[in-house]
Amino acid sequence: MSRNDLAVVLASGGMDSCVTIAIAAQAHELALVHFNYGQRTERRELQAFEAIADHFHVARRLVISIEHLAAIGGSSLTDTSMKVASANLKSKEIPTSYVPFRNANMLSAAVSWAEVIAASSIFVGAVEEDSSGYPDCRREFYDAFEKAIDAGTKPSTSIRIITPLIHQTKMEIVQRGLALGAPLHLTWSCYQNDDVACGVCDSCALRLRGFQMAGVEDPIPYVQRPMIFAKKEPRRKF
Repeated sequence: MSRNDLAVVLASGGMDSCVTIAIAAQAHELALVHFNYGQRTERRELQAFEAIADHFHVARRLVISIEHLAAIGGSSLTDTSMKVASANLKSKEIPTSYVPFRNANMLSAAVSWAEVIAASSIFVGAVEEDSSGYPDCRREFYDAFEKAIDAGTKPSTSIRIITPLIHQTKMEIVQRGLALGAPLHLTWSCYQNDDVACGVCDSCALRLRGFQMAGVEDPIPYVQRPMIFAKKEPRRKF
């Protein structure tokens, strides 16, 4: 594969997508796409996206509004009348933060762009560790969507969906990000705050546990940093 192969990367501004960008950058020219969908932390996620894109010197970037997801509702990320639940990492129930079929909406737009700019692949920072709650974070979903791409694009179009983190834990993602020099300090993961991360939502808890298990201090600010994973060795600074 030539390094000049163009890849579209779905870039939320979070840790997983940041590490995915770092992975994709090793072998591809990058085109980054970010989605505003009426989420609570939309402004902060966009800020993180722009900072990460600047860090990787990516000129080809696109911000797309799919705010119909907020109008549809059904998620505590887009409906402020719903409470963002505190983390329960042992639960196997779909959490209220699930945005119905969000990733399919994002992928559809990303495929349209990829076909126009002749990208060979779409990188997504999906992680199956999250899939007990989010059915659209499973590789099974991306395999099915890849078939839809083949069926619904021009015969000359060939686009793969690449999910390099799909089977990794948050600890492994932190470690991989550090090894690649990914700017984790620029990322934002909190579901409900856009100034100081809450530390108690599902996304904050998964992220904090990953850093704690890796023995590294998370570089972003938190209202509180609960000890989700007790590690005997002292943590080192990021």
